Amino acid sequence: MSLNTTPAAERIHIGIFGKRNAGKSSLINAITSQELAIVSEQKGTTTDPVYKAMELLPLGPVMIIDTPGLDDEGELGAQRIAKAQQVLGKCDIALLVVDASVGLSEADKALWQQLQEKKLPSILVLNKVELLDEMRQALLTMEAMKLTKQCFLVSALANRNINELKEAIAALRPREVERQLLGDLIKPCDIVVLVTPIDSAAPKGRIILPQQQVLRNVLDNKGIAVTVQESELAEALARLAFPPKLVVTDSQAFGAVSKIVPSTIPLTSFSILMARYKGTLSSAVEAVRVLDTVQDGDKILISEGCTHHRQCQDIGTVKLPSWIRSFTKAEPEFCFSSGTEFPADLSQYKLVVHCGGCMLNEREMQSRSERAAAQNVPMTNYGIAIAYMHGILKRSVAPLPDIAKLLE
Repeated sequence: MSLNTTPAAERIHIGIFGKRNAGKSSLINAITSQELAIVSEQKGTTTDPVYKAMELLPLGPVMIIDTPGLDDEGELGAQRIAKAQQVLGKCDIALLVVDASVGLSEADKALWQQLQEKKLPSILVLNKVELLDEMRQALLTMEAMKLTKQCFLVSALANRNINELKEAIAALRPREVERQLLGDLIKPCDIVVLVTPIDSAAPKGRIILPQQQVLRNVLDNKGIAVTVQESELAEALARLAFPPKLVVTDSQAFGAVSKIVPSTIPLTSFSILMARYKGTLSSAVEAVRVLDTVQDGDKILISEGCTHHRQCQDIGTVKLPSWIRSFTKAEPEFCFSSGTEFPADLSQYKLVVHCGGCMLNEREMQSRSERAAAQNVPMTNYGIAIAYMHGILKRSVAPLPDIAKLLE
């Protein structure tokens, strides 16, 4: 990713849904004024969700997601529908595209109802209106108005009402909520030490996204950022004329770093700050005590929001399981998921341990947390779990008073 590119997780996610041949791909091309999506008369051209990051005025940075038809058939079609349904969990805005020449089907109406139940900002788009005369357009509009007070009759082919649709999409922009990683915890010229291990799992020539974002957040708030590896941390602290306001460490170095940083200096992790940023931190703190009750054979899901090449000391598949075995004195069964894969059925798991979710947008992280809660499966966070197992959880959330109260 270019350093000048807005991360995918920070973009507004716009999902395009509908039956096969409703004109979803054609609509995307019309909205973006680009030939982004393959268009064909053959049903089922889009076989998997297709993601395209771009700038869409007047919204700004967006992620447009073209999904397979929700009326696909057969065993493979069922898998494609499941993939389309997964996209619902990460969308900030949804467009339901209907072939106007066919009209609203029961499947369309059912999906619209699903969008409303999820309280997902949505627009009903009646495409291919060039195929209808004025009377049929009026009748279709009347039927659509039974579902929603606002629908759009468009022609992706003739570029009819596309600009009006784009304005309507922009009007559904999620309300801006002032979210901070740590900017509200520091004042101008406060020193923040960022501990960023450079080991075999670190990407060559760069630092990972949470570290980038925290560093930028410190700078945006006029703080002074000191970035160091854990092996040089003690020396760095000794050379500072003033103690840092906060030390933020990679979670996997929590144990070593907590021994180096004096107890008088607040300490937390990138993963904890990221969970705070995504709105899942409080539930992660409440869930972590389940580790005290883990027994042999219990299933634990360790989930990462990104996909990367696994190294010999990978935190998700190697270090976390090792720490959990050592802490619980048990032999649980570990399962793993990464990227967009996150099980719909979590009921078999004793606990879910999720990464901070830097590659997932806020809606998807909260959707995963809500899914776990709905199935009574506790879901905690890498940083919270590691801090708890190292006996430093209270210290690691002390800089966050609203979260620290949960441990009183």
